[in-house]
Amino acid sequence: MKLVRFSTQNETSIGFLLDEKVFDLNRAMVAAGETPGAWGDSMRSFLSSGEDAMKRAKAGLAYVQSHPEYALKGEPYIFAQSSVHLGPPVHDPAKILCIGQNYRDHCLEQNQPFPERPILFAKYPNTLIGDRDNVILPISSDQVDYEAELAFVIGKRAKRVSAEDALSYVAGYMCFNDVTARDIQMRDKQWVRGKTFDTFAPTGPALVTTDEIPEPGNLNISLTLNGVLMQNSNTSNLIFGVEYLVRNLSEEITLEPGDIVTTGTPGGVGVWRKPPVFLKSGDEVSMTVEGLGTLTNRITKG
Repeated sequence: MKLVRFSTQNETSIGFLLDEKVFDLNRAMVAAGETPGAWGDSMRSFLSSGEDAMKRAKAGLAYVQSHPEYALKGEPYIFAQSSVHLGPPVHDPAKILCIGQNYRDHCLEQNQPFPERPILFAKYPNTLIGDRDNVILPISSDQVDYEAELAFVIGKRAKRVSAEDALSYVAGYMCFNDVTARDIQMRDKQWVRGKTFDTFAPTGPALVTTDEIPEPGNLNISLTLNGVLMQNSNTSNLIFGVEYLVRNLSEEITLEPGDIVTTGTPGGVGVWRKPPVFLKSGDEVSMTVEGLGTLTNRITKG
């Protein structure tokens, strides 16, 4: 199921993507004879409603799939994907936990040894934007870089879980561009400030549930800048995979529904190219993760 948070001229709602159409989730559930939820436009609230809410949502999806005429009625809650704005699937997470230097090819391009344990930093909700939204270049940096990443979203409260059970705590996966001001990152000698400017976390276009992505450890991941391929790898190159990260993070940090965890970027980032490549106003960045779709954003001046 491809869950989205979408906006029309009148409202913002939770929905799902199917055949280039966006369906309002609650109304699809009603059509399927299910009870709608009170989560409004919050994916975090939807996920916090538990497995029953997800089951009812999938019943709504199944109804639409088995009633193709439903999508042809011209109802006000069925939209062409091109006619709505897809915001960040989770716009209000309690936490955005990020892992650094977690791809073998990214470590090799820096001549860095593989880390012995996950390198953890944080981003904040002010960074989140959706598909087709603009990344705004800050006036304090002229070395802004891209980082294509696989992110996962927690679906239920996780504390000290085992690696064997880890995936049962994941609601789904999405594309995540960990935009970074390299000069600020290097100047501060730590990563948070350079990665937490407004608009520095494009996500989406959808949160794809785990039933559609049974093996997150073998997904192609790529990024293009103005149509030129810059990053091209596979999540099999992750040093610490999704199961390990859920277990490791939940040892000390209680993970809650809606929390976003990013898994690091592969090789090919701009700062390590010769000569370096940094983002400029007018650029277009598109990243794709196999099974998750393509996330595209333009770069503009602050």
